Amino acid sequence: MFTLPGLPYAYEALEPVVSARTLHFHHDKHHAGYLKALNDLLAAPGKLPRDLEDVIGDASKSGERKLFNNAAQVWNHSFFWIAMSPSRQQPDDALVAAIEKAFVNLAGLQTAFIKAGAEHFGSGWVWLAADQIGGLSVLTTHDADGTLSHPGLTPLLVCDVWEHAYYLDHQNDRKGFLEAWFSALPNWAFAARQFAAARGSGEPWRHPAPTPYGGLTQAA
Repeated sequence: MFTLPGLPYAYEALEPVVSARTLHFHHDKHHAGYLKALNDLLAAPGKLPRDLEDVIGDASKSGERKLFNNAAQVWNHSFFWIAMSPSRQQPDDALVAAIEKAFVNLAGLQTAFIKAGAEHFGSGWVWLAADQIGGLSVLTTHDADGTLSHPGLTPLLVCDVWEHAYYLDHQNDRKGFLEAWFSALPNWAFAARQFAAARGSGEPWRHPAPTPYGGLTQAA
């Protein structure tokens, strides 16, 4: 079964942008709910998948929307927690060079990221991603969809723009949330590792593997 990753910081560590109250609901209720639904769906066939990335890919190909939605939301949320840091950071030199090539400067990236997220219609995610030659782009995905549905892209950062991610703290001001988020919370050290992996140096982040339970066998 897949287990709920703990937050890499205290619940109050991201305040005032993201409150402890929001994290308790978002991580302990929403993320945990997707995880329980995923494990229930996977228990039915009686086999344990090797990794979550394969579950998402297979469900997408087979059209199993309920499985895809829950699996992808588990992946997206686990990545989201790591993509934030309670200590304000700056991108490293390699990432700065790529940012300047794609967006002129960090302020240009910030503007593009906030605009994309604020104008995204409905629920979803806003991503900073890199291609295999180090080119950067900002994109949004709807509902549970993420960068795994975009071959050749490696996610560097993501912000959740579902209302439950910000409504308790920012009400309906999604743009204000994104402005505060981008100014304070991006984990640029993690983004730098992802950027290096996109260019072939190291491996990109993968979701923690499942563990056996209840007589399930490892899928071949």
